[in-house]
Amino acid sequence: MNRVFVLMHSPLVGPSTWAGVAALLPHAVVPSLRDAEPSWQAVAATVAAAIDRVPAGVRVVLVAHSNAGRFVPAVLGAAARSVDVCLFADAALPGPARLDLLRAKVGPDGLLPRWTDWWDEADVAPMFPDEETRRLVESEQPRLPLAFFEQQVPVPDGWDSMPCGYLLFSERSYGALAEQAGGRGWRVEHLPGRHLHQVVDPGAVAAALQRMSDL
Repeated sequence: MNRVFVLMHSPLVGPSTWAGVAALLPHAVVPSLRDAEPSWQAVAATVAAAIDRVPAGVRVVLVAHSNAGRFVPAVLGAAARSVDVCLFADAALPGPARLDLLRAKVGPDGLLPRWTDWWDEADVAPMFPDEETRRLVESEQPRLPLAFFEQQVPVPDGWDSMPCGYLLFSERSYGALAEQAGGRGWRVEHLPGRHLHQVVDPGAVAAALQRMSDL
């Protein structure tokens, strides 16, 4: 064992979004955020605990999907051991959330709908390979408070001092972020698909992550 992939799912979905990829990688863990309190500190602590369980001398590859990208610097700060490579898979880059989009969706109880309820059915259905997978992913989705996204997640200077890369799926939604990543000197690869491409073609995503982890 020369590396362990720590696959970080978005707080808006659940660990099943990475299950297929994890099964294909030689060594991978998917820390679940389902029971974490809705705070950046709890998210960071949960993922950092998984990183710290990796045996000494083994490389750690942290992979963040979607909204999980915002929390990567906090995870790095909370982990007792270092991360060797950070990869962003169709993910937000660290920084503030788009509150204009979120405030338009929040309910009177202060909670957001389930993530798949944010979008039109014509956009949601093609993200899943079959109804069984969709039911599983949707069963894990929480309704998070708007306050969770209003928190200021710390982004210290130099957080990306290790090799980083960006794996783009949806050019329409995340192409601009992939360009930003390239502008930072990160390795960027494009695996054309929709935002949950890891549940549609886990083999291709696993192969891309293995290739990019050789940074």
